[in-house]
Amino acid sequence: MKIRANGIDIEIEDSANGKPASASQPVVLLIMGLGMQLVAWPPQMVQALVDAGFRVIRMDNRDIGLSQHFDHLGKPSLLWATLKFKLGLGTKPPYTLTDMAQDAIGVLDTLKIKYAHVVGVSMGGMIAQRVAIAAPKRVLSLTSIMSSSGARGLPQARPEVLRAMLKRPARNPAAAMDHFVALFKIIGSPAYPVPETEMRERIAIGVKRSFHPVGTLRQMLAIVADTGRAEALASITSRTLVIHGKADPLVPLGNGEDTARRIPGARLLTIDGMGHDLPPEPVRQIVEALTSHLLGTRP
Repeated sequence: MKIRANGIDIEIEDSANGKPASASQPVVLLIMGLGMQLVAWPPQMVQALVDAGFRVIRMDNRDIGLSQHFDHLGKPSLLWATLKFKLGLGTKPPYTLTDMAQDAIGVLDTLKIKYAHVVGVSMGGMIAQRVAIAAPKRVLSLTSIMSSSGARGLPQARPEVLRAMLKRPARNPAAAMDHFVALFKIIGSPAYPVPETEMRERIAIGVKRSFHPVGTLRQMLAIVADTGRAEALASITSRTLVIHGKADPLVPLGNGEDTARRIPGARLLTIDGMGHDLPPEPVRQIVEALTSHLLGTRP
């Protein structure tokens, strides 16, 4: 379902399915990561939250999936932007993570939701942090999964991961399939490998739904340019859970530990053998911790 939020078109999936929702039913807003669409959320996770009594809203971030694309802003030079960042020079992205956080807040506004539990994974965790900073009274609780504070000096992705991430974007869906399979083999959970056949089936759902690699580049630039978030995390008042895999090769564990240290009262859950993906067993552990976290939070 497409809605107008923060002045742009945002695609959402709402477990209420257009039915009148009870004002007392708690809402969970799920925000996906870099270049990923709302269909990337594991069905078992979504269903578990619904079964626990939550109204679950998923969204495609701007410039990806079925939400509004921003091709008129041009194709950014990620290499040049990264170099400027390393040199301490300012980088002006086509849009910011703060803009993307306002999209999420706009979704709540359009759906007339006063407050929600906000859950983000990877880049989505960064956006969720920005939501909690910008609109503390709207955020019942914050959950940041395999994400980062964005502070300088944190552990970086392994060289082979960076090489895979910075490869020339695939020019067609078939090439995109091969690219994502190769990438997820590198960043996936070593203790919970996903069979390639199953991996291809999951990836195919997203690629067939929407193929828009240049949007991922613009989102990546928004991440690189978001340099002030680490200091702002101290202002977060929402009850916070930080979840991170101990074997994450893309956003190493130190990033999650730093996030939890910076947010007052945040609780950190680390998962053995989990990388930068959401296979069934880590998802089971995440759902257990997440449900307890959400049910323990009241307006």
